Amino acid sequence: NSVIGARGYDLTTFFSSEKPAHGTGHHVATYDGVDYLFTSDENKKAFEANPQKFLPAFGGYCAFGASVGKKFVADPDVYDIVDNKLYFNLDTKIRAIWAKDIAGNIQKAETNWKTIASKKPSEL
Repeated sequence: NSVIGARGYDLTTFFSSEKPAHGTGHHVATYDGVDYLFTSDENKKAFEANPQKFLPAFGGYCAFGASVGKKFVADPDVYDIVDNKLYFNLDTKIRAIWAKDIAGNIQKAETNWKTIASKKPSEL
């Protein structure tokens, strides 16, 4: 039972491309029990060398959700990079709310994350 992270997007392409690209089954790295797909061996190696650089904040859950103590499954197409960290949000409407106070929301989310990280979305 493999879990595919970031809906199959190559996480390195969020940082290096105009728009993120989907990886393929030819280039797979497993981190923390999750399989991540990459577009090239080079990108896979970059991820393996420093996963924390590329992994989305809050386990890939919605950044705004985390700021209000919830875990919403996020859409990788709705993302921002803030201080070289990748943040996903639920949808464009939620992202617009999050964007009104990005720094404040990140702070709230990081505080909440300490409590909710190990919980299932349905428990919150």
